[in-house]
Amino acid sequence: MGIAIAVRARANCLGSKVGAVVVREDRIVSTGYNGTAQGLPNCEDGGCQRCENRGTKYASGEAYDLCICVHAEQNAILSAARFGTPIEGTDVYTTLRPCFNCTKELVQARVRSVRYMYDWKHPREDVRDEYNRLQGFIRLVAQVETDDPDAAWAMPGLREGLEIDPPGPGAQSG
Repeated sequence: MGIAIAVRARANCLGSKVGAVVVREDRIVSTGYNGTAQGLPNCEDGGCQRCENRGTKYASGEAYDLCICVHAEQNAILSAARFGTPIEGTDVYTTLRPCFNCTKELVQARVRSVRYMYDWKHPREDVRDEYNRLQGFIRLVAQVETDDPDAAWAMPGLREGLEIDPPGPGAQSG
């Protein structure tokens, strides 16, 4: 998880900063962080209109289809694919529980387990059961208790009262 935190430092999204690491047999095979697609202006330079207008024009959990950012887990999967590295049976460490779309991609890639630092709940209560059912197709999805000295920078939702839970009692150590 410490390496996922380090990778997260490259994130340039105006929202949460997320890092992901794909591991096979205790070896890193791919990493990813969230931000705009390669070659596009990053969020901090006005590259993504959804990120620039978050909270005013677009509410949390809305308009992901208009966002030009690529999530950390997606970037890790795509980087592995670009270099011909299979990820079936791997373990993913990510600083934020994967969203609905990233979960679909992790299931499709046949990732074995996901360990995350911060919990995320789908903002729409009416689809949370389906989100949890989808995550059930991954053998292990577990929160890991980890100290995060940059929590306020990386997880603005903690400041804004969104449904992002810090790792706490009951989370795995590591």
